[in-house]
Amino acid sequence: MPRGRPEKEIDKSQFEKLCGIQCTAEEICNFFEVSNKTLYKWVKKTYGENFSTVFRQKRSRGKISLRRTQFRLAESNASMAIFLGKNYLGQTDRPEIENSDNGKLSDLIEGLKLNDLHTKTTAINADMAEKPAEKNKYS
Repeated sequence: MPRGRPEKEIDKSQFEKLCGIQCTAEEICNFFEVSNKTLYKWVKKTYGENFSTVFRQKRSRGKISLRRTQFRLAESNASMAIFLGKNYLGQTDRPEIENSDNGKLSDLIEGLKLNDLHTKTTAINADMAEKPAEKNKYS
């Protein structure tokens, strides 16, 4: 005479498809209307491995399918092609600029800074020359 409730039926193919679309253990339990304890026990009995090991294996098929779809979509969708280029090929939106002026540009910038400093210093000196020196009240 059997003891306890009858076992809930978990379809192996459905389980693998749910893993493939990245469903969480909680979502899989809800789909089959079982507790996580029941799911984990079924996975151990069916696959001989724990849930996380089996889930990792089965979800990789879903990743392969998703990647295949993205690559197909990239053939007709520029945004997807750009996304894949950035993520898989290290491409960026910022082009690299080569400096082929052998330091001339940095010399020019430095010269402009010095010229600006000289202009400001000259203006301050001229301004000070026009004003009479203030007398020190303690002298």
